[in-house]
Amino acid sequence: MSQSSINPLRVHAALFAVAAIYAANYSIAKEVMPQYVGPYGLIILRVVTASIVFGLLARFVAKERIVGRADNIRSILCGICGIGLNQLLFFGGLNLTSPISASLIQTVSPIVVVLASVALLGERITLLRGLGIAVAGVGAALVILGRGPAGAAGDQVALGNLYILLNATFFGLYLVLAAPLMKKYHAFTVLARSFLVGAVIVIPFGWQQVQAPDYAHLPLRIWLDIAYMLFMLTIMAYLLNNWALKYASPALLGVYIYLQPILAVLIAVGLGRDQLTWARAGQGLLIFVGVWLVSQKPKTKTVIGEEVPLEPVQD
Repeated sequence: MSQSSINPLRVHAALFAVAAIYAANYSIAKEVMPQYVGPYGLIILRVVTASIVFGLLARFVAKERIVGRADNIRSILCGICGIGLNQLLFFGGLNLTSPISASLIQTVSPIVVVLASVALLGERITLLRGLGIAVAGVGAALVILGRGPAGAAGDQVALGNLYILLNATFFGLYLVLAAPLMKKYHAFTVLARSFLVGAVIVIPFGWQQVQAPDYAHLPLRIWLDIAYMLFMLTIMAYLLNNWALKYASPALLGVYIYLQPILAVLIAVGLGRDQLTWARAGQGLLIFVGVWLVSQKPKTKTVIGEEVPLEPVQD
C-alpha cells in the first residue's frame, strides 16, 4: 500500500494508541513490580511471549526471510538496542524511580535520533539544534538528579533516572536502525528477529526473578496488569508503532512523543501513584522546548547553478 493511499486518520489513531498504551504502562508496571514480580522477570514474560507470537506471525503470514549480511547485522542490532538493552534498562529504571520522572526523561529519544542520524547518515547539526540539545540536556539532568517523591532514596532514584535515559538512548538508536528494515520487509519479519535476539539477551538476567513468584496466588488485578503488559504494551504497541514508522513524518512522531508524558502524568496523578510538582513541571518544560528545537529541520541552502527540486509537503 502506497504512502499516498493511507488515510491520515489511521496514522494519527495508531500513534495516539501507542502513546496511551505506553503512558498507562508507567503506572501499571509500578503496581506489579517489585512486590509481585521482579522487573527482569517481567521482561522475560514480555519478550519471550512476543518472540513466540511474532515468530508464528512471521512464519505463517509474512513468509519471508531477512537476506544479506548488512540487513542481518542491522536486524541483530535492532534486537540488542530496541529489545534487550531497551527493556532491561526501562524496567530496571522504572523500578527505582517514579512514573512521572521516567516519562519525562523518555522524551529525549528524538534527540538521540538526530544525533544517530548525524553519525550514521551524515546529517548536520545547526545552531538551533545544538541549542535544543543543550536545553533538553539540562532538563534531563535536573530530572535525573532530582530525589523524586518524599521519602525516596536519592541515590536509587538518580540511578533509576539514569537507566531511563540510557533506555531512551537505545530506543532512539533502534528507531534509526529499524526504519530501513521496515520499508523493505514485513513488520512481523523484523519484529520476530528483534524479539528473538532480545530474548537471548534478557533470559540470563531475569531467569531467577521469573521463577520466584507464586503465580497461582497472584491477585486478579495483578494478572490483568501482566496481561496488559504482555499483549497491549509488547505486541500491540510495537505493531502499531512500527506500522506508523512507514507513513508518519518525523515531526508527527515528535508530537506524539510529547503527548506520552502528558498522558502518563494524568494517569499517574489520577490513580494516586505519583505527584506532579512545580519543579518537575519546569524540568519537563525544558525537555519539551529542547526536543522541539531539535525537531526543527535545517533549511537547505541553494547552490548557484543547481536546481532545487520541489517536494510535496505532507502533514
